[in-house]
Amino acid sequence: MTAINERPVTPLTPEEQEWVDKFMDETTLFLGPDPDIMRDHSISARTDHEEIAIAAGIDRLEVERIRKRIAGALDEGYEMCEAQGAAPGAKWGDLTTAIYTAAGDVSYLSCHGVIAFSAILHHPIRYIMKYWKDEPTVGVHPGDGFIHNDARYGNVHNTDQSMIMPIIRDDQIIAWVAATIHEGENGACEPGGMPSGSETPFDDGLRMSPFKIVERGHLRRDLLTFLQHSVRDPKLQLADLKVKITAVRKIMERVDKVIDEVGVDTFVAALRTTVEDVDAEVRRRIAELPDGTYRFDQFMDSTLKENILIKIACEVTIKGDHMTVDLRGTGPEIRNRAINSPLCSVKSMMMQAILAFWWPDLPRCTAAMSCIEIISDEGTWADASYDAPMGQSLQASFRGFSMMQALYSRISFSTPNKYSNVVANWFNQINTFLWGGITQHGDMVGNLCADLNGMPGGAKPFRDGEDAVSPLFCAMADTAEQEVMEEEVPFMQLVAKRLVRDNMGFGKFNGGMGYEMIVAAEGTPEWGFMTVTSGAKFSSIYGMYGGYGCGTYPLAMVKGTNVYEHFRRDNKTFDLSIEKIMNEQPFADGQYSTYHMGLQFDRAKDGELYMISQGAGGGYGDPLERAPESVVADAELGRISRKVAEDIFAVHYDPATFRLDIAATDKARAAARKARLKRGKPFAEFCAGFVTPEPPKDLLYYGSWGSDTDELTATVFGIDGPERVTAPLAELPIINIPDRREVKISKLEKRIAELEAKHGEKVSRLR
Repeated sequence: MTAINERPVTPLTPEEQEWVDKFMDETTLFLGPDPDIMRDHSISARTDHEEIAIAAGIDRLEVERIRKRIAGALDEGYEMCEAQGAAPGAKWGDLTTAIYTAAGDVSYLSCHGVIAFSAILHHPIRYIMKYWKDEPTVGVHPGDGFIHNDARYGNVHNTDQSMIMPIIRDDQIIAWVAATIHEGENGACEPGGMPSGSETPFDDGLRMSPFKIVERGHLRRDLLTFLQHSVRDPKLQLADLKVKITAVRKIMERVDKVIDEVGVDTFVAALRTTVEDVDAEVRRRIAELPDGTYRFDQFMDSTLKENILIKIACEVTIKGDHMTVDLRGTGPEIRNRAINSPLCSVKSMMMQAILAFWWPDLPRCTAAMSCIEIISDEGTWADASYDAPMGQSLQASFRGFSMMQALYSRISFSTPNKYSNVVANWFNQINTFLWGGITQHGDMVGNLCADLNGMPGGAKPFRDGEDAVSPLFCAMADTAEQEVMEEEVPFMQLVAKRLVRDNMGFGKFNGGMGYEMIVAAEGTPEWGFMTVTSGAKFSSIYGMYGGYGCGTYPLAMVKGTNVYEHFRRDNKTFDLSIEKIMNEQPFADGQYSTYHMGLQFDRAKDGELYMISQGAGGGYGDPLERAPESVVADAELGRISRKVAEDIFAVHYDPATFRLDIAATDKARAAARKARLKRGKPFAEFCAGFVTPEPPKDLLYYGSWGSDTDELTATVFGIDGPERVTAPLAELPIINIPDRREVKISKLEKRIAELEAKHGEKVSRLR
C-alpha cells in the first residue's frame, strides 16, 4: 500500500489561473453537443442591437409588411427546393426554409413544409455563434454557409440536412437564413438514412456537427468530396447541396431588398418583435386553459428487431400562464437499438402539434414553445444520451407529437375560445418502404417511398377523419407518383395507395382509412427493402371519447417466387391485395410469412412480394352512436365489412340491396348497451381486478409501472438470461438486448443438448 502525502493545496494566483484556463482552452479533446444549448428551447434575451432598434420605436404596420415580404421570400425558396431537389423528400415537400434572429431564434418559417424544424434549428446557430464565430480557424463571414445533420446538435433526425447562412451588415450578423431537406440516404449501416439495424451511434451514418462547407461564397470541394464518399448516392449529396445553397441565396436576395428599403434597425426590430409577440400570445392562451394535470401514456411494441413494450410518459400541468410537460417515467434508452431519440427531436414534434393542431394561426416561430417548461431525465429513449444510437429517433419523437395532440383536446374541451378543432389521434408511424441497391441505370442508391406521407387523419367531433391525407409533420406533403419513381428505381408498386377495408378507427365518427402497398423488384443485381414501423402487436394510436384506435398490422411477404413470371403466363393472377394473397396463397411456389414491422435490410430477388398497410386515424365517440345510414353507406362502398357493421356498430342491413333493417338495428344496439351495463363495474372494483403490481413476467417491459415515475422497470440481460430490475433511472445498468440470432442459436443448442441427453448415442450419431 502506498501512502499519499496529503499536503494542503495552495490557491492559484490570478496569473496561474489564467495560464491554466488558457491551457485548458487550447487543449480541448473535442467539442461535443453543448448541454446548455441543447436543453434550452427558450428564446434568447434581446441583444444590444435589438434593444436599441426596438427602443427607437416600432411601426406595427411596417412590421406586418416586413413579415409578409419575408413569408413570400421563404415560400419562394421552399418552392425552389421542392421543384429542383433530387431527394424524394425534396420532391414531396419534406423540407422547410426559415429566417432567424442574430441569436438563432426562428422568427419565421415557410408557410409550407415541416413545422417541427422551428423548434430545433436554433440549436446549431447558437452552437456556431458560441464556438465558431470567434474561432480563428473558422469564423463567420459574408457568403459563408454551414451544413449540419446530427440530431444531437439540433435536428429532427439524421436524414435531414440543413444549409445555414448569415446575413451580415456593417460586419455584424443581423440574421440567418436556412433551408432544411429530408435527404434520406446518409451513409448509415442500411440504405435510406433511417437504419433500424443501427446498434451504435457509428451505425447512424453521417453525423455532421455544424461546419462550414461554403467559404465566402465558394463551395469547398474537399469537404464536398468527403461527404460524397460517405454516402451511397454521391449525385444526390451534390445536387441537393447546390439546391439548398441556391434557395437560401434567393431568399437572402429578397431579404436584402427589404433591408435596403426599411433599414437594418427596423428589420432587426421586426424579427425580434415577431418572436416576442408569439411568446406573449402563447402565455395568454395558456392562461385561458383550465388549471389542472393531464396525463397521456403511450407504448411502443418493438425495438424494430424484437418485440418489447416500452413506455413514453407525459404529464401536462397548467397553472395560470405556466405549462409544464413532465416526461419522467419514460422507459430507459436501449444502448444497442436504434429507437432512441435526443430530447430536441421529441420537442420538435411537440412543437408540430402546438403549431399545427393547437394554435395553427400563430407564426411558425421558436417562441411558440419558449415559455413551456419541459422536465425530462437524460438517459431515457425520449431523451437519449450521446452514446445511444438514434437511427430511428422518430419512434420516440412522433409519440411526442401524439401526446401533445391528444392532450389538447382534453385540456381545451371546456374552454369557450378554441383556436382549432378537436381531432382524435393522427396516425403516427413511418409506414413505408425504405430501399437501396443498384438501379437499372447502374447507380448505387438508397432512400424511401413517399407513401409514409399518406398518414390517415383522426376523426373530429362532427365528421370522419380524412383518408390517408398527409403526414403528421407536414400538412402540404405529397405521396408522389410511383410511375415517376419507376424511371429511377428497379421496383414496381404492384398495389399503390388502395384503401384497405375495415382499416379505420371506429367511432361515432370514424378515423381516416389507410392504404396498402405491395412492391416487387426486377432487373437489378442487388436490391433490398426495409420497413421501420412499430404497431404490429400493440396499437400505436388511440381513439377519443369512446372511439377505437388504430388496428395492428404486420408485414407480409411472399418469398421464393417471381410474381412477374406468373403475370406473364397468366395475367389473371394480377389480382392482388394483402388479404387475398395471404388467405388464398395463389403462387404455389411461394413461401408465405408475416413479420413484425421492423424489417432490417432484406435482399429481394426478382418478383418477391413485400406487403404493408398504412394504419388508421383514431375514431371519435361511441360507435353505437354512429348514424346507421352512414354505416350502411360505408358497407356499400366496401369501406367496412358486414361483420364490422354488425359487431362494432350493431347495424343490420340486407347485404343484397343494402337496405337498412331499422328494427334489427334498434334491437342489436339496445342489446349491446345492456351487455355493457352488465359488464360494467365500479371503478375501484375494476382496478382491484385489473391493476397488477408489476407487468407480466414474460413481458420485456421498460418504463414506470403505475403512477410512481421515480422508479423504472426494465428487463436486463445477463449470463442467466433476462432479469427484471426496478430502480431509479440513475441506478439502472446499461441496457443492451442480445442479438436475436444468438438467442435463437442458443435455444437450438439447448434443444440439441436436451435431445442428446434423452436419446443418447442415437442423436450423436445423427449429428
